[in-house]
Amino acid sequence: MANKQNFKPDEWTKILESTMLAGMAVSAAEPSGLWGALKEAFASSSALAAAKSNAGSNELVKAVVADFETKEGRSAVQEALRQHLAGVATPADAVQRSLANLREASAILNAKAPQEAAGFTAWLQAIGQKVAEASSEGGFLGIGGVQVSDAEKATLADISKALGTSA
Repeated sequence: MANKQNFKPDEWTKILESTMLAGMAVSAAEPSGLWGALKEAFASSSALAAAKSNAGSNELVKAVVADFETKEGRSAVQEALRQHLAGVATPADAVQRSLANLREASAILNAKAPQEAAGFTAWLQAIGQKVAEASSEGGFLGIGGVQVSDAEKATLADISKALGTSA
């Protein structure tokens, strides 16, 4: 069973950051305005909360959620995200940087926690899916539009590819 002690500090931060970037990539793929962004952020946060209470969550997922509950864990992620987003000029840049992070996190997981890697990457994929479904795209004032846009579907497929999971 893998936990924080199985990873170097920079690797652990990369894994923590991946939980935010799985949702951020989807949000950046099809910006939804202020209300949509809030719904998508809430979907990402609720995925963390749900994992805490889910008896089926693997130990690594639980360790990540527990670290998010600490001031140190939140600070590490905030700083990593600041660095990650420094110099991002377009939403497409944010998507590409997020995908690169997810590839790195997947490689770290496969090397250091192969038993938990599949469950963890499936969880990251599920976070992206929840974010994609959180807010309708297109339409006007929430009327019309589609639940998951083509850009979000493409990004979900890219996330799957980056993580080595099936969509």
